[in-house]
Amino acid sequence: MTIELWLSLVVICMLGALSPGPSLAVVVKNTIDGGKQAGLTTAISHGIAIGLYALIVVTGIGLVIVQSPVLFEFIRYSGAAFLIYLAYNALKSSGSNIDLTKTKVDQVKVVNGWRDGFMIAFLNPKIALFFIALFSQFVDANASIQENVIMVCTVGIIDTIWYCLVAMGLSRGPVLNKLKSKSAAIDKITGVVLILLAVRVVM
Repeated sequence: MTIELWLSLVVICMLGALSPGPSLAVVVKNTIDGGKQAGLTTAISHGIAIGLYALIVVTGIGLVIVQSPVLFEFIRYSGAAFLIYLAYNALKSSGSNIDLTKTKVDQVKVVNGWRDGFMIAFLNPKIALFFIALFSQFVDANASIQENVIMVCTVGIIDTIWYCLVAMGLSRGPVLNKLKSKSAAIDKITGVVLILLAVRVVM
């Protein structure tokens, strides 16, 4: 892979990561509810899922998924169901109880960042289509294992870095304090957004 082609891949991955969607909503919510660690675990697991999708495309499995109506629909509706589940939890939430002056575990909501980050990415059919439509143009049947590894790592690392930056930016003391004071309203808004995204997924 030439440096020019790799830079093109970097740009496309950056644009994909920066585009707002359910992933950003989940990272933001988990950071507010669980603090920096929860936000970072969500970001890292999201990057792992994105890297896995890249690997799926490189190995040709991605095309099989898209061309299999049953499998693709299963992923699509599973993704919508998971969005509804997250939306339900957000809507019933009474806000964050993070106290930055204390470090007791019971001061923070229990947030499963590893699960949320991975599932919100892996069960998003639009990510599958994104990689098939755009990422596949960088796939060469004659590419070496090293080239494929570079591509997969590039995709996963860029996604992870972006969402880690989001989590770290939101978890700064003054920022988190402001978000915490409005967390109940933010949770409700997040819940509505996730429901709308779920509807959009199945439409």
